[in-house]
Amino acid sequence: MLIVVQHRLTDPASAFARGERLKRGEGAPVDTRVLQFYPSRDGDLVTCLWEGGSVAEVQRYVDDTLGDASINVSYAVESTAAFSATPPGIASQPTPVAA
Repeated sequence: MLIVVQHRLTDPASAFARGERLKRGEGAPVDTRVLQFYPSRDGDLVTCLWEGGSVAEVQRYVDDTLGDASINVSYAVESTAAFSATPPGIASQPTPVAA
């Protein structure tokens, strides 16, 4: 299942430091991984696309990892209506941590 997580950062420095664990998949539930990461230029908002078993599972993982540094809203993507293309200038996904 594809899941979008929108983060409103209450403590950007802490959120970005803790978020490194999310990007690497440290402690992620089985078959859960971040696919795309889009931080705002001002550093207050981040939108991510995840693959996971359920919205609740991804929400819990993100909330537990980021703690009070971010307010997170998650929702399942309606994949029959969604589309995607990787624009030039976007970096490749980081290598996940082995389970």
